[in-house]
Parts: sequence; C-alpha cells; structure tokens
Amino acid sequence: MSAYESGLKILAIASGKGGVGKTNVSVNLAVALARLGRRVMLFDADLGLANADLLLGLRPERTLHHLVSGEVEELKDVMVEGPEGILLIPSASGIASMANLSAAEHAGLIRAFSSYRDPLDVLIVDTAAGVQESVTSFCKAVQEVLVVVCDEPASMTDAYALMKVLHQDHGLRRFHLVCNMMASAEAARRLAQKLSTVLTQYLPEVVVDVSATIPLDEHLRRAVRKRVPVVSLYPESPAARAFNDLARRVDGWKTARGGGGLGFFVERMLEQA
Repeated sequence: MSAYESGLKILAIASGKGGVGKTNVSVNLAVALARLGRRVMLFDADLGLANADLLLGLRPERTLHHLVSGEVEELKDVMVEGPEGILLIPSASGIASMANLSAAEHAGLIRAFSSYRDPLDVLIVDTAAGVQESVTSFCKAVQEVLVVVCDEPASMTDAYALMKVLHQDHGLRRFHLVCNMMASAEAARRLAQKLSTVLTQYLPEVVVDVSATIPLDEHLRRAVRKRVPVVSLYPESPAARAFNDLARRVDGWKTARGGGGLGFFVERMLEQA
C-alpha cells in the first residue's frame, strides 16, 4: 500500500525567525510535488503577513479573512488554483485581526476545512515564523514538521528555540531540517552539526534529519522577482533540483500519526483551538 492509499500527508513548514525563505520552500515544494502527480493543497497559515500568493503570481479575490468574517462560508469560496494545479488557501496580509483570532474564530476557521471533500494527497501548512500559539497549534496538528534554517546565528538559535518549545511544551520529538540559501554543501553540513550537537546535549529525545539543502542560487532571486516558482521558471537550476529532490523525499514518507484526510487535521486542530 502506498503512502497515498493510507492517507493524506500533512506537513507544516516552520521557522524560528523570518527572512529564511520559509514560504519559498513551501511554494516550491508544493509545485514540485504536484509535478510528481500529487494533488496538493497549500494553506498559507501566516495569519496576518501572508505572501504565498505573491510568490505564486496569484491575485486572490477573497482570503481567509472573508471566511472568518462570515462573508463566505466554504473553503472553496476562497480557494485559488496555482501552477501545476496546486490549490492555494490564501490568508490575509496586513490585517491584524487575522493574526489574533479568538478561540471561536480559530475553531470556525479550522472547521471550514471539514467541508472540503475533494481528493487530496498532500496538505502543506505554511506557518508564521516564531513560536506564537498559532504556530504551535498548527505544528501539533500536522504529521511532519519541516524547520527551515539558514546559515546565520540568529536563524540557528531561533530554530533551536522553536524545536525546544514544540518538544518540551507540546511533545513533538521528530523534525526535518531544511538548510536554505546555503553557500555550499559543506556549510550545510556544519550548520546541521552545530544544531545536532546542541540538541543532543539539551534535548536528547529529539530526532532531527536533514531533509534538504537548498543552495544560494541567483535563479531563485530572479524567480521571486518574477513571482514564479523557481521549479517552474528555471527547472534545471540548482535550487529547482534541490526542491525536486526534497519533493521526492517527502513523497516517500509514510503517513504518520494516523490518516483520514482533512478530517484528521481538523480534529487535531480543534483539540488546540
């Protein structure tokens, strides 16, 4: 039985700090998985500072703000189709209330997912940066958490802090590291070793694997400026090849913590809301 026959894969893309390319990872992973023939939904869960639509070159007419406010009732009312047929659930940008939802609004937002019945293979949740409650709630609800880190002291410190909070306060023990914007494979190895050393010393129960090394690539910068995923615009570039490698690795993961489609995600989210 394949992973897709046994249930929906639900992933969170998180980071300890902003500016490490987390949303770029989310967008390009989504498109790369779709190119493998998977049915992919990307949920922009950075409530308040959303920008996945920009990186995909989309202009959604409605966002989650319209769903939370009651202007629309179903998830399909805000859904937008992106490159390779991925489905984007756009969040609001620059609306403070979306970043500070009440418990009832949070629950209502997640319940909207339960009305979606079309077949799906992968749900990618692009969280906000940091360790605020909305981030930890999403990370607790998914099956796998990918932590994006770059070769900067603040990024490494904050990535460790994120994993520490998720482990000590919420019981998560496994994380997948995505080393982004790396000058070389050796730099990625050193970064991963530093984090591994600290984790072994202070959080020995935590297991971290390096799932991807995304190189520093001018093609990626150009793609961002043109608002097209690098895997689409420059498919043979080093960054695109790295994202495709990550997609193939994710595609091989078995569904963890049960299954059961979006209902699984909704149920776990409601436990936290």
